[in-house]
Amino acid sequence: MYKRIVLAYDGSEPGQQALLDCHEIAQWSRSELFLIAVMPLPMSAVGLEGHAYDPEMDERERNKYQAILNAGLSRLADSGLTARGEVLVGDATDEIVRYARSIEANLIVVGHKHLDSWAARWWRGSISKTLIEHSPCSVLVVITR
Repeated sequence: MYKRIVLAYDGSEPGQQALLDCHEIAQWSRSELFLIAVMPLPMSAVGLEGHAYDPEMDERERNKYQAILNAGLSRLADSGLTARGEVLVGDATDEIVRYARSIEANLIVVGHKHLDSWAARWWRGSISKTLIEHSPCSVLVVITR
């Protein structure tokens, strides 16, 4: 039985579908829900002088991910579910696994969209594939096309 479910949410179409599937599982199993949005490490501008950290750009990105998280929390609340939410910063797979371990999750739900181009698959990689390899618990990959 799933008592603690982590949903890695990015607001995309696969993420929206994962949110719906997570909603159904949570109602069925009466689980605690934890919604997380993972923001990549702050971007650096690279020039001749090297790297420059832009705190304003970092703040804009953080606000963007917080808005994505808030939208997901709102959708769950509109469905009658309560979830805790948190924006994490770092590599998506590492942060999802770390968070799942920290709360002793029983299930991680993540959305996935098949990419048609081999170049896109190579460049982007697969968070869901890597997550399955490193997860401390079961992983539900919700696929959209």
